[in-house]
Amino acid sequence: MQEELATFLAVVEAQTGSGLPQFVQDEFEAYLQCGILAHGFLGVRCNECAHEKLVAFSCKRRWFCPSCGARRMAETAAYLVDRVIPRVPVRRWVLSFPIRLRLLLAAHPELLTPVLGIVHRVITGFLLSQWGLKRTAADAGSVTLIQRFGSAGNLNIRLHCLVLDGVYRRAEGEPIFDEARAPTGDELAGLLDQIVARLMKLLTRTVHLFEEQGMTYLADTDAEDPLASQQAVTPALRRYTRRVQSRRIDAAFRRKCERA
Repeated sequence: MQEELATFLAVVEAQTGSGLPQFVQDEFEAYLQCGILAHGFLGVRCNECAHEKLVAFSCKRRWFCPSCGARRMAETAAYLVDRVIPRVPVRRWVLSFPIRLRLLLAAHPELLTPVLGIVHRVITGFLLSQWGLKRTAADAGSVTLIQRFGSAGNLNIRLHCLVLDGVYRRAEGEPIFDEARAPTGDELAGLLDQIVARLMKLLTRTVHLFEEQGMTYLADTDAEDPLASQQAVTPALRRYTRRVQSRRIDAAFRRKCERA
């Protein structure tokens, strides 16, 4: 990477006309300095045997540094297991988005909060319904990790939700955990339809979607948004920019919306 980085950046700039965003270039440069003593270190000494050692600073980045990424994942997992998630069954729910909505959510990250709220409310409602409980009678719990990029560095926003597989029934003293059964295929399809319908209402209400002659479209993206010019970094996103004028919602996504 150290030998080819300058060439890679020049090729991307020549192909896209804008080059990679500065934060991506910073990620590359930090990785190339990770663990190298010339870029900073800490001297440590054992009080017992007086052995001394130099420890190079790490980049502490999130993207592709295998050392720092693995350390961060291990620390996060240990923290969740030891300090956050109780000793009850947990189910992982994953929600992916059509490519055009990935771009929308990347350009407007503030939308992820209400989108995540929709997902949690639908899943919580499903868990409560298994026991015939209302939201005022029990509580659910979850932790969500937001994935923003695929292994190729391509835009790929998806939600990884670690949801307690049941609900805590409110009672005097300690709450009682009622474990839920696994959802069936039909139930999953129904939950997805609910999420899609509510998501469409949210994006229409916030004027990010509009309907015209029975078709659903993405509203125009801000022409000055720097993210729009960066979608040509990967071949898939280059193909998207050539078709961006149509801005149609993915056909499968649209069919689900119509059924809802």
